[in-house]
Amino acid sequence: MATTTRDDIEAMIARTAQQDRDAFLALYDATSAKLFGVCLRVLDSRPDAEEVLQEVFVKVWRNAGRYSANGLSPMTWLITIARNTAIDRLRARKVVHEDADAVGGLEDKAPGPEAQAIAASQAREIARCLDELDDDRAAAVRGAYLDGQSYQDLSDRFAVPLNTMRTWLRRSLIKLRECLGG
Repeated sequence: MATTTRDDIEAMIARTAQQDRDAFLALYDATSAKLFGVCLRVLDSRPDAEEVLQEVFVKVWRNAGRYSANGLSPMTWLITIARNTAIDRLRARKVVHEDADAVGGLEDKAPGPEAQAIAASQAREIARCLDELDDDRAAAVRGAYLDGQSYQDLSDRFAVPLNTMRTWLRRSLIKLRECLGG
């Protein structure tokens, strides 16, 4: 699998601005996992994060022409859209909850005991697999896929070349997949 570079993403955004559906699909394939991680981190709800991710890509489709290669990372632009959309959803959720409380009564949408047990088990398994990675590799994976940090930010943080960081992350994800039985 070829690594998607900053230039690749900028080109996909530029082509998306020209309504190129193939470029848009390639952009989605290249960035959706990271943007989903950003949404999930903000919302702490997989269904909400999935909905917000869809909204994010609708915004990208409509506003791709507003992105210009001005020295800023295209991932920074995309992450900003994802983060702001997720925060907007969080605020809207809070308003709905406050309105429901004012009316009297709020339906409990928390997962049931079975779903909580499954989620806790999955979280423990992921944590166990992350613990099997070297500390710096695990921190890089958390930074990239849970905190939404860019590869460049991580390479700066760990004082390694950008391509080295990409290799760390790719190899770490392979190890995680193997550990998780996938």
